[in-house]
Amino acid sequence: MYIRTLTSADAEIYRELRLQSLLQNPEAFLSTYESEFKISIVTTRIRLEPADDHFTLGAFDTEEKLVGIITFFRESRPKILHKAHVYSVYVDPGTRQQGVGRLLMLELISRAKALPGLEILNLTLTSTNLPAKRLYESLGFICYGTEPRAMKLGEEYLDEDLMYLQIVPELQEGNGNY
Repeated sequence: MYIRTLTSADAEIYRELRLQSLLQNPEAFLSTYESEFKISIVTTRIRLEPADDHFTLGAFDTEEKLVGIITFFRESRPKILHKAHVYSVYVDPGTRQQGVGRLLMLELISRAKALPGLEILNLTLTSTNLPAKRLYESLGFICYGTEPRAMKLGEEYLDEDLMYLQIVPELQEGNGNY
């Protein structure tokens, strides 16, 4: 198992796994299979090109098959430049329970810590996704709230937990700068 940054050359395999994620676990993502299916491969290539403020990591098994994905987006506005978001975390069901999600998260956190001025990683997850919540908590993420009825899937409403990880040491309180 190894992890690397995905690029435009990975667009086809990324798209395949992304669409699978939306079919297998529609409750875990705000996007839908139908809307993602309409996105052209050219657009996918453009989105996958890493930049200073975003990247997508892929986990590959020993047969070079993409089995997990995770995306990082940093805020660009000056007042919230200290924050970034974790999106689209997915591990192929046949590879779950093997630590792939943990490896992806650890690599993303490691890269985030290397970015100057970045202090906080945010993510959201469906409140009922207990395996993911346990993983995030084991990595130090803290739940700071729950948005009731955050998503509607058919006729069912789903709550989302909001979590954050402070990736710099605690700052001293004083003068509002903490």
